[in-house]
Amino acid sequence: MLIRTEIGVDAAGIDSLLRRCFATSAEAELVQQLREDGLLTLGVVATDDEGQVMGYAAFSPVTLGGEDLNWVGLAPLAVDESVRRQGWGKQMLFEGLDTLSDFSYNAVVVLGDPAWFGRYGFEPAARYQLHCRWPGTEATFQVRKIADDPFTGQGGLVEYAAPFNRTA
Repeated sequence: MLIRTEIGVDAAGIDSLLRRCFATSAEAELVQQLREDGLLTLGVVATDDEGQVMGYAAFSPVTLGGEDLNWVGLAPLAVDESVRRQGWGKQMLFEGLDTLSDFSYNAVVVLGDPAWFGRYGFEPAARYQLHCRWPGTEATFQVRKIADDPFTGQGGLVEYAAPFNRTA
């Protein structure tokens, strides 16, 4: 396995992975739209020994109350079924966090399984009076610090990039 930042030739492999991993094409279309709109802050791929994309994590900008605070949203995160439960998702997550830290990003938000993300430092967003636009996501909307104290004095609506609104 090789974990690295995505490059242009990975696009077809990422699209194929997302179509295999999710019940609909919504995630594949979301990533394509984020890429076309220049809203893909970071993409991390995991490839097998033959170079096939077996995992992917996408990070895109989010705002808080319309203000850019150098926060990103993680979506989607996908690992091919044949290599799940081998640590690929965790490794892509941490590679992404390290890269984002190097570029002075402050926080990551995610809608996902609290048990899985909680193991890696994510906390309920509600703890910081943060929420997103989708009702019923209070238990799964989570945040993780990259920089020191990004949530101090913050609170309100975290808004994802426009392509997320098209697929919701």
